[in-house]
Amino acid sequence: MRAKPVSNLVLASPLKGWIASLSEVPDAVFARRMLGDGVAIDPLGAELVAPCDGVVVSAHRAGHAVTLRAGCGAEILMHVGLETVALGGEGFEACVREGQAVKAGDVLIRLDLDLLAQKAKSLITPVIVTNPEAFEIVRRDQDMAVEAGGFLMALRPLASLKGAGAAMAASSQSTNEITRPVTVPLMHGIHARPAARIAELAKSFAAETAVVVGERRSSARSPVGLMALAVRHGDAIQVLASGSDAESAAAAIAALIESGMGEGALVPAKTAVAPTPIATPEPLTPAALPADGVLKGVLAAPGLAIGKAVRLASSDIAVREAGEGAASEEAALAAALDKVRARIEANASKGDKARKAILAAHLAFLDDPELLAQARSLIAAGKSAGFGWRSAVRGYVEALRALGDRRMAERVDDLIDLERQVLKALAGEDDEATILPPGAILLADELLPSQLMGADPGVIAGFATARGGPTSHVAILAAAMGVPALVALGGAALSIADGTALILDADGGGLRVAPDAPALEAAQTALAQRQAAKAAAKAAAHAPAVTKDGTRIEVFANTGSVKDALAAIENGAEGSGLLRTEFLFLDRQTPPDEDEQARQHQAIADALQGKPLIVRTLDVGGDKAAPYLPIPAEENPALGLRGVRVSLWRPYLLKTQLRAILRVVPQGQCKIMVPMVASLDELRAVRAVLEEAKRELGVTDHVELGVMIETPAAAVTADLIAAEADFLSIGTNDLTQYVLAMDRGNPELAARIDALHPAVLRMIAQTCQGAAKHGRWVGVCGGLTSDLTATPILLGLGVTELSATAAIVPEVKARVRALDLPACQALAARALAQTSPEAVRALVQASLGA
Repeated sequence: MRAKPVSNLVLASPLKGWIASLSEVPDAVFARRMLGDGVAIDPLGAELVAPCDGVVVSAHRAGHAVTLRAGCGAEILMHVGLETVALGGEGFEACVREGQAVKAGDVLIRLDLDLLAQKAKSLITPVIVTNPEAFEIVRRDQDMAVEAGGFLMALRPLASLKGAGAAMAASSQSTNEITRPVTVPLMHGIHARPAARIAELAKSFAAETAVVVGERRSSARSPVGLMALAVRHGDAIQVLASGSDAESAAAAIAALIESGMGEGALVPAKTAVAPTPIATPEPLTPAALPADGVLKGVLAAPGLAIGKAVRLASSDIAVREAGEGAASEEAALAAALDKVRARIEANASKGDKARKAILAAHLAFLDDPELLAQARSLIAAGKSAGFGWRSAVRGYVEALRALGDRRMAERVDDLIDLERQVLKALAGEDDEATILPPGAILLADELLPSQLMGADPGVIAGFATARGGPTSHVAILAAAMGVPALVALGGAALSIADGTALILDADGGGLRVAPDAPALEAAQTALAQRQAAKAAAKAAAHAPAVTKDGTRIEVFANTGSVKDALAAIENGAEGSGLLRTEFLFLDRQTPPDEDEQARQHQAIADALQGKPLIVRTLDVGGDKAAPYLPIPAEENPALGLRGVRVSLWRPYLLKTQLRAILRVVPQGQCKIMVPMVASLDELRAVRAVLEEAKRELGVTDHVELGVMIETPAAAVTADLIAAEADFLSIGTNDLTQYVLAMDRGNPELAARIDALHPAVLRMIAQTCQGAAKHGRWVGVCGGLTSDLTATPILLGLGVTELSATAAIVPEVKARVRALDLPACQALAARALAQTSPEAVRALVQASLGA
């Protein structure tokens, strides 16, 4: 027996008024069809009625919006006016409740049009089909008057319902919708990678799933739609699911979001603040170069490079608007998507973790059901595959920019990258590796991830862009590839001609254009000296670090794995001054047990060949979250449960970790270091747990217990802490952000956060003075140890142990050998009297020539 064809759903107008195009709504979320497709009605009647038979899925508490689900599964949102949620229900009388069955023509909301006309931004009312992946609009009235109950539009179920559209939707309708409230713990909200993970999980269930925040709703299967919800850290959202496995789907998606996905701790929902849209960037006009020929930018990846300018421009790919038949265009789009998908999968199979994570997000965008639904809807309307794809992508691009979230705006590049790749595939053009001359310094308005990944890293000397941000995916890739890079140089970068000689000093934040002979010679000398110094340092890496006057300085390496420990030994490190134990605790659903921790610690200790190993106890919280640690809501996670506070909040985790460290043989190789200490009481509490663990394991030898100085409180009370701590180690990364009150994760502040700020140096000096009163040694294990400019000042302030990244250990040791301690002490005293980090760096340069 042949299956009965599924009939179209006819929607009546819920209002008397004038039907307009959705594009005319003065709100990007509606106009760009972020919530779905439909029409808008400028109301003349005082009642909003049901456009069809159905069930009320959502009746907003402010009374201005209702969503119905028809028997076939179509979901229709009716949103009266713009920004009317701010009226708090004034002017609206809700006549239905969630879960209520209604008939076409039943009153849903009564409106006080006079009051709303005075107080609302606009009365225009979008009527939207919010699941366009399942239904398409085959007919709609527009630019005409309509009575309530008159024809509005007709919907047809799409074949994507796997041939069982009505039956499947009916099954969903017969099953109660499951709702799971979630407070979002992700530090940066639902951005690209979390959105991709949520969508991947949602696609593994048969249930229809969605995420709702305020008035906005997106299919959970759509990573781009999820990003466009603008869900932020601490937002209260709802996970909805309906269908045969709805309970499991809702629970799994809620659990994934609540886990934090390694991005941060729970905070309470904040009062909504209207975002300031980030305007679509106007094309930059090439600007005149500054008089000194040096463009200033923001560091994206460190290093020094000399090379020739190579301009990269992403030329606009022409697409025809009219299609050559829906079937032909659908097939062309599918083939192009398959080609790009295969290329991305091949690239994702090689490279580092950062590269794989970025490409995984690209794959999720490529398979986004709402993005594809919009493209296919345009193809069905007679447009070409290229026109449909470009229009769908650019609608999301503008909507993401409208969110007012700079981190989200940086993800726009990923969508533009995919737009370009698919359009090239449609045009039959290969997106092969860019052929570059050796020593190329790439210049672009903005560089796309695929452009950088497609270039031969052996010939790229560096890159600089007019726009872009230090946390963009292309910046992350550059750092992983070891390619020096600057971003945000402005329009002057676009005035540089191909082949122009350039000096790219990413560390100094400058791009020197057409350097004269002396400048070029100086840079070549500096680069040659760097290379020669590196080679010499590497050759002497295993010799001890002793200053000219005979002072012994220990140079250790920071580690986080067995691989890091092996690299430390290879580079001449005298041990590990910081073992980050978080690698054992993050990206998993349960904490490691004592045996697993003991095995890992022993493997690292063995790799260090008996050399000292300073193990930092668990440092999570803030920007590092473990799924199994539901950290309570915090207004400011950076000032909340972090480091030792988490350990004392969950002492069983601390005790298990301490027992695992104590089991490492030979005993005495491991020292223990406590992070984020702010008071002596915290050290005493940890020591009490340590003594208990020692008793349980029968350990009678003294085990050194030190403290990380990362808070101003610890620095100014270092004399009190040193009375009971066995050593102090300064974590300059956190200490700097707390002293300067600047978030080191904020790209707007990146150029101003410098640990050589005199205020930070004074904290280091006070720490060393406090430790000296009790004969304790002081080390530095933060990022400042890898800055060779800082070495003489740190030694002059009283630091006797430096723990840097393994690769730079030979250079740190060489730097120490070239110094005289009395001169360093005099230099440090002068540095404390400077007024800025720039002045400190200039002082070192003038005094020591480095």
